[in-house]
Amino acid sequence: MTNRRNFIKTTALGAAGITIGGMGLSPKAYSSVIGSNDRINMAVVGVRSRGRDHINNWSLLKDNRNVRIKTICDVDEQFFAPAIKLVQEKSGEIPSTVWDMRKVFEDKDIDAVSFGLPNHWHALSAIWACQAGKHVYAEKPASHNLWEGRRMVEAAAKYNVRVQTGCQNRSIANVIDAMNFLHSGGIGEVFMAKGLCYKPRDSFGIAPDGTPPESLHYDMWLGPAPYRPYNEKRVHYNWHWFWATGNGDTGNQGPHQFDIARWGLNKNEHPVTIYSMGGIFGINPAECAQETPNTQTSLFKYSDGKILEFETRGRYTNDESSLGIRIGNIFYGTEGYLELDGDTWKAFRQREKEPFAGSKTGEGRPVDPTFLAAPGGSDHFANFLDAIRSGKDETLHCHISEGHMSSSLPLLANISYLLGRQLTFDGAKEKFVNDKEADELLTREYRKPYIVPDKF
Repeated sequence: MTNRRNFIKTTALGAAGITIGGMGLSPKAYSSVIGSNDRINMAVVGVRSRGRDHINNWSLLKDNRNVRIKTICDVDEQFFAPAIKLVQEKSGEIPSTVWDMRKVFEDKDIDAVSFGLPNHWHALSAIWACQAGKHVYAEKPASHNLWEGRRMVEAAAKYNVRVQTGCQNRSIANVIDAMNFLHSGGIGEVFMAKGLCYKPRDSFGIAPDGTPPESLHYDMWLGPAPYRPYNEKRVHYNWHWFWATGNGDTGNQGPHQFDIARWGLNKNEHPVTIYSMGGIFGINPAECAQETPNTQTSLFKYSDGKILEFETRGRYTNDESSLGIRIGNIFYGTEGYLELDGDTWKAFRQREKEPFAGSKTGEGRPVDPTFLAAPGGSDHFANFLDAIRSGKDETLHCHISEGHMSSSLPLLANISYLLGRQLTFDGAKEKFVNDKEADELLTREYRKPYIVPDKF
């Protein structure tokens, strides 16, 4: 056991600084290089919705990256049976099941954990895993609040584990090409980036408080969030629209496009001013319990004057740009502009109507030639496994430090929205400037025993 775990952490491939893609091996040849002693045992915590995508992706990589789903975990045991069936169909193996993630962290055979949990659990679950010596695949946003995101960065460094943030665009070849094009001056100096999140959503209704189903371990589901009586409209998926557990669509879909916007601007720093406004439109508050806005406009200004704009539209809307973007980005430079929709992009020079540069053909063109990419960001999952074997944070396409910087943008926007005013931010200190009221919203009151540690 010790030899196998040491191999995972200090593999000869990692020591030599060689990535699998750089070796030029086919998946079959790669599988022959690494034997069962090198297999990465994975646990998936949270198996509904996004967790099912995790299961599908790890299963796709079973032979290509020698990974095995050993355990599935969910606080609602009704999801065990379909998850077991999915793992068995995809990989031929039957995983063990536990409802308490702490049992996962105690298992010495598990090397890495991927989490498909509500936002309020992102930080604490990842930190617990780091403290147990497990590598972590953490979904976006990296954290529910900015303060705990910084603790995740510190935990990854302290316990020397790889922590990947699930910003899958970082592993899409055409998106990488677009970013390289921008950074090389393809449209001149990029002075403004825009992110779009146009996802019309209907009311999910309202219901009285009630009793949790027997399958749900409700106290564990609440975790760090304040206690409140169970309500069926506040749990599975609907948790996104309540401040105690989610961050609205600006902090749900938004982090992907915030990440691309910051990447395109080439900003590895926090903005200095933030202003966000919006509201809930087209939904009767007496008929829907939603707290977060369905329409929100956010503006950020950096120290050099460059601008990041973000729009969340949760009702009926047109799309934008020649690509018909609803979920995507637009970049504006001194010599033109660039549109990015998924993995398709076009660049336009000045006032010209036809693009002069754009994405290469072949949707899902893989970053790693040894792996044929599949829908759902499998390249990003493969990159995480390669980073575990290399033992180097530099291998990760979206290290937690990058995820934290990008996730901070929607979190800051929501603070401005809640306070109803523009804010000034000191990025070096990760505090607002002379604004105690805003600083209080950088963190939260944690419910015992689900407390994010303030030091390690």
